[in-house]
Amino acid sequence: MSIQQKQLNIGLFGFGVVGSGLYKVLQQTPSLNAQINKVCIKHPEKKREAPGDLFTTNAELLLQDENINVIVELIDDAEAAYHIVTTALKAGKAVVSANKKLIAEHLPELLALQEKHNTPFLYEAACCASIPVVRNLEEYYDNDLLAGVTGIVNGSTNYILTRIAEDKLDFQQALLQAQIEGFAESDPTLDIEGIDAVNKLSILLAHAYGTIEHPSAIIHSGITQLQEHDAIFAKEKGYKIKLVAQARKQPNGDIAAFVLPQFVDQGCQLYGVGNEYNGVVIESGFADKQFFYGKGAGSFPTASAVLSDVSALRYDYRYEYKKLRTQKVKLTTDFYLRVYVSFEGLFHVPHERFERIEEWSSNDKRCSVVGIIHFSQLLDKGWWKKKNASLILLPDAFVDRLPEKVTKKEDEAVFA
Repeated sequence: MSIQQKQLNIGLFGFGVVGSGLYKVLQQTPSLNAQINKVCIKHPEKKREAPGDLFTTNAELLLQDENINVIVELIDDAEAAYHIVTTALKAGKAVVSANKKLIAEHLPELLALQEKHNTPFLYEAACCASIPVVRNLEEYYDNDLLAGVTGIVNGSTNYILTRIAEDKLDFQQALLQAQIEGFAESDPTLDIEGIDAVNKLSILLAHAYGTIEHPSAIIHSGITQLQEHDAIFAKEKGYKIKLVAQARKQPNGDIAAFVLPQFVDQGCQLYGVGNEYNGVVIESGFADKQFFYGKGAGSFPTASAVLSDVSALRYDYRYEYKKLRTQKVKLTTDFYLRVYVSFEGLFHVPHERFERIEEWSSNDKRCSVVGIIHFSQLLDKGWWKKKNASLILLPDAFVDRLPEKVTKKEDEAVFA
């Protein structure tokens, strides 16, 4: 009997912001024929707005219960989540998860378990909360026609950057405000260092281009190195600074992928994406650009994506991963980017890293350079991720045709 013919009996792990949101949403959608049978929690002493007999601290009660046919995993511990998800899949239970770190770091093993035990594993909420980007990439866009995927995929950093730009807060003040509003964790490292965004990009790569890449293989940076000087530059140019995850097909079919801060101008759809919102631009060969926009954090937005996955299980929906089976693409570092880099002083600028320097400015505190680099230069993080240095992409970051490289003599004249 397929799962759409059954009552969906849910074993829920986690009753925090998203878990409690899912509980409330399910109370308002009886037509789904889905109910939460049991919730596994870590801290039983906390007061919760649900009947006490719904909760337990014993994970096995959920995992071994034959009446529970769906496990929804919404905890923040990736290691514990891995045990929950793999045990459930082996037991033949459908699984819905929002744990992007778990998925990004263990996708090959999770794929193997899905295939071996013929069990669906859905995770729309793991990428952009309320935006259905995973299913769209999986179902709608063919790899051969997909030119690129570009997005603001972390609501916490976007909220911080918005508050810095609009309210003139410094980084610590904006971070504190994000924590007060519930958009950043008490330990915000995964968000502000770009780790959360690169985990999401890793997942999107599998569904967009059929390539599985561990997050550690993808160049990334967060927003902690951004300086006041950078914000002044952005304002003068009419730009906003965003943390952007992107993947772009190169002429030879290989994929350029990274997460880096970027200046965006008013011509970019991401320019107006503020606060905790996410935005994803999908560019295809014939359909031009399509823009997906929605809340990327919060109780109900994320719960809505979980609910969508639960609902899809009624129809025995599962990801088919067609591109993983039919496409053979790989990441590349062989391309050029136009970047802005700022340092504490003129003589800290490693101008030998640049193919061409197009603009530079300096004052008594900072020096900034705009120029073209080969992406492989970023593999050496010692010059651009060091203390008091910042690197930001220009709006027209990808350089399709490299200008003639300046001679050493011309380069030295720029800094004379």
